[in-house]
Amino acid sequence: MAKNLLLEIGSEEIPAKFMPAALAQLADIAKAKLAERRIACGEVQTFGTPRRLALLVREMAEQQADRHSENKGPAVKIAFDADGKPTKAAQGFARGQGIDVAQLVVRDGYVYAAVHEAGQPVAGILPELLPEIITALNFPKSMRWGDLDLRFARPIRWLVALFGREVVPFTLAEVTAGDASYGHRFLSKGPVKLAAAEEYFVRMTDHHVMVDQNLRRQVIREQVEKLAVQQGGTAVIDEDLLEEVVFLVEYPTALCGRFEDKYLALPAEAVITPMREHQRYFPVFAADGSLLPVFITVRNGGQDYIDVVRRGNERVLKARLADARFFFEEDKKVALAERVEKLKTVVFQEGLGTMYDKTVRLEKLAAKIATAAGLPKAESAAAERGAHLAKADLVTGMVCEFTELQGVMGREYAKLGGEKPVVAEAVYEHYLPRFAGDALPQTPAGRMVSIADKLDNIVATFSRGLIPTGSQDPYALRRQALGIVNILIDARYHMSLRELAATATDLLAIAGEERRAKLAEDISEFFRLRLKNVLADEGVRYDMVDAILATATDDVYDAWLRAKALAEVGATEAMQRAVEALTRAGNLAKNATGETIDPALFATEGEKALYAALDSARREIAAKSAARDYAAVLKTMAGLAGPIDAFFVQVMVMVDDLAVRENRLALLKAITSLTAGIADLTKIVAV
Repeated sequence: MAKNLLLEIGSEEIPAKFMPAALAQLADIAKAKLAERRIACGEVQTFGTPRRLALLVREMAEQQADRHSENKGPAVKIAFDADGKPTKAAQGFARGQGIDVAQLVVRDGYVYAAVHEAGQPVAGILPELLPEIITALNFPKSMRWGDLDLRFARPIRWLVALFGREVVPFTLAEVTAGDASYGHRFLSKGPVKLAAAEEYFVRMTDHHVMVDQNLRRQVIREQVEKLAVQQGGTAVIDEDLLEEVVFLVEYPTALCGRFEDKYLALPAEAVITPMREHQRYFPVFAADGSLLPVFITVRNGGQDYIDVVRRGNERVLKARLADARFFFEEDKKVALAERVEKLKTVVFQEGLGTMYDKTVRLEKLAAKIATAAGLPKAESAAAERGAHLAKADLVTGMVCEFTELQGVMGREYAKLGGEKPVVAEAVYEHYLPRFAGDALPQTPAGRMVSIADKLDNIVATFSRGLIPTGSQDPYALRRQALGIVNILIDARYHMSLRELAATATDLLAIAGEERRAKLAEDISEFFRLRLKNVLADEGVRYDMVDAILATATDDVYDAWLRAKALAEVGATEAMQRAVEALTRAGNLAKNATGETIDPALFATEGEKALYAALDSARREIAAKSAARDYAAVLKTMAGLAGPIDAFFVQVMVMVDDLAVRENRLALLKAITSLTAGIADLTKIVAV
């Protein structure tokens, strides 16, 4: 018979951002530990609120599965002496396996121990297993409390452990597991007794705790959307914000508040940012896309005294917006261009000067990138001007108070200062993309400044020896490199990253030939790995990714085109046949010592036919490669499978005649070199 297992870890409020990963981790750990203990079970689910992490395992077996194993021991000549008596080696092996030495089995010159381990009652295993699951959890930041050695996200206050209707007895962090949980901190009084794991959700709901985070998410979304419609608008529900709110409350009730119309004169982002980033409010927009003087928030409780809660939230937001209005009005008194000089007071990185120094570099680097991209003079000038103003909003009052508005306010102040719209947009877009899945810059000037800023950051940080390792990436360099790769692909720019990085290195005045060479290699490899991630995310098969990365990747967009072509053609039957033929040819071509092919030395029709096919393929590949029609190039290569196969049927390559052998090897080398700059086809796995 099977039972449900409930484990609830009650604690002080856990940071909302910790919760999604913690719940996923709790499920993975539980599954691994149960499998390790040979405990069969049904669905493993995890639930969480700010004050609890809960594990529910359905249909858990009451008995461990039996284990049968046959373990190999020492050789017979070591296990037994000349008289056939077991040696200490045999006795030790048997003892280690938990059997009598007489039970050892001899086979194939070795002794074996057939071990049968009967499954134990699960109820006796859980008191040891459940603490293991809890202590295996990791958090971005953990804490200790009292004089305990245990580390956890927040102090543990209660533990519920029920196997069916039976309490699983164990003590952890001086807290003894039992059958009593706790409801909402303010809406429920005293412990909540649970008779069985099955009644957990009903009992907690009775005490104002909505345990299932998926249900809370659905309820919050529906409440917010309904309130927005009642206000004549539509709520913009940011998914990250929604996720955070889900884990800030146990019993959600959405409410609507208002703010004065005068604050709508501020840029929309200056209103939305304090609402969303600081107060966790959802903004509401009218049908025409304009911001309404309304916000929606979610309280952790019911409808009681909701008007008091509304007024409190309105007062807090009013103070925030009053600050924003003050800073905005003060900032407008000084043109954005006039603030550039003040960047001399802001340090960029230790030993690398100020933000003003960085601005000077950005102007020159953006101009270089614009030239590489082939931009017209007007767009190149817009990129330089955008680079000049890009960091100026860092010394405005608004951005100092609301750092999330960097770039946003720069665009606004650039417009107010009479800058061209394309320049203002470049100031904003140079921060894009800010996170995974964020929009990419869409204006040529914005792309130039964005690439320049990110590349300068990468080269500068690498020059200090601060290369990301493992999970450590404090300067978000991986994200920035990935941003550059995606911009180049999205905009279809053909340019050399190595040359641009060299320009950035020059502008940073990094000296020393050896140091510069090492820096160039490190940066090239860093971008190569980012390209690998992009191709994998787009579904390009791993072996095809390796085939592309084995060739030049300095021109990111060109490498991307080659990868897409290989993904299109590489899986065809003709290409698979060609890959097998080219791999065979490549294995022999490694022995070639020269590249000269002398047709006069051909002794078979197979050699002549392959040479003719090579000559034709060279012309086709040269023309198609120049047009970057890489799918056509690969199809041409696929057409060589027949001549290569015929060659191997008719020709013995490694003959005694040295001149003939070298001539044949040179022919094979020429064939395998046809796509040297496109893909290493020998890395393709035949399927």
